[in-house]
Amino acid sequence: MNLFSLSRFRAVLVKEFIQMRRDRLTFAMMIGVPVIQLLLFGYAINNDPRNLPTLLELGEESKVARAVVSGMDTSDYFDFQGFVFGPDAGDKALREGSANFVVVIPPDFERDILRGLSPELLVTADASDPTAVGSAVAALSGIVETAIAQTLDGPLTAVAGRPPPFSMVVHKQFNPEGRTATNIVPGLLAIILAMTMVLITAVAIVRETERGTMETLISTPVRSTEVMLGKILPYVLIGYVQTLLFLIMAKILFNVPFEGSRMAFFVGFNIYVVVNLALGFLISTLVHTQMQAMQASFFLILPTILLSGFMFPFAGMPGWAQAIGTAIPATHFLRIVRKIMLKGAQMADIAIDLRAIAIIGGMIVLIALLRYRRTLD
Repeated sequence: MNLFSLSRFRAVLVKEFIQMRRDRLTFAMMIGVPVIQLLLFGYAINNDPRNLPTLLELGEESKVARAVVSGMDTSDYFDFQGFVFGPDAGDKALREGSANFVVVIPPDFERDILRGLSPELLVTADASDPTAVGSAVAALSGIVETAIAQTLDGPLTAVAGRPPPFSMVVHKQFNPEGRTATNIVPGLLAIILAMTMVLITAVAIVRETERGTMETLISTPVRSTEVMLGKILPYVLIGYVQTLLFLIMAKILFNVPFEGSRMAFFVGFNIYVVVNLALGFLISTLVHTQMQAMQASFFLILPTILLSGFMFPFAGMPGWAQAIGTAIPATHFLRIVRKIMLKGAQMADIAIDLRAIAIIGGMIVLIALLRYRRTLD
């Protein structure tokens, strides 16, 4: 008997290629995941974000004030998008996330420079994500000093060549110490819930299909909506246990604050969990085996981690990557959690992100129900 038969080897090899051709989802994962990783890490990920949204509280119209604004705008770190009036308006913009910086140029700024009073230029930064604003804050002093130095002529010549004729005060809000855990831990909740809720629902439903119990369920007069709700709601309890344990450990181990509305968190959490469970249900209608369900779930986790703003600053991504990230439910829940836990947000402050999750969830539910009806047919 031959120890190695070329014909037997060829038969096994051909059989595996045929099986690979039939299992198109697995083959697509093998090719697609490396390609997506290359594109995301090569083009979408940026730890030095530019064009950060900035608002201006202008106390005077002067040559020096215009130089400050022009210098910051030219640096590419700051993108001035409008004016605010009063500290409350600036704090609201930072809390809602519509701005990363608020620059305050006080009244009589140029006059105080002439008098040698060293007036203060105040820059308030949203430091809840220290990576997003770190580079801009580090470059800020040099940018402003260079811009103002170019205006020190005429009456201002007397202060030229001296130490900066003003003092810059950078006020870091929501995470003044710049602790990484304060930013990462709240965002991690969005990733954990996305991973577990999607995976557990997809695998559980496909497992019933493999075992044949789904055929028994289909033969009953239960409607597709009733099946969907009956399948996903029990796992909401798992989400509650996960979240409660997570919040307790975040406080005890990492001293992460919880400053905002508990009711706002409760509403956002429930909507987000249901959306992820519905996504798991949708995946179960697209695959045939538990292995495929796990592969599809992990395939969705990759962009969720990279494009939601969890690991890398959302503002640093190119426009196309931000567009994809905006369609990911975790992006909006991550913002909700950070706003509530770190910024003391109330229900009104998270309304935009709640609406976004609800719209995305509605689309997922609709597609899942349509796919389930086709499966029944």
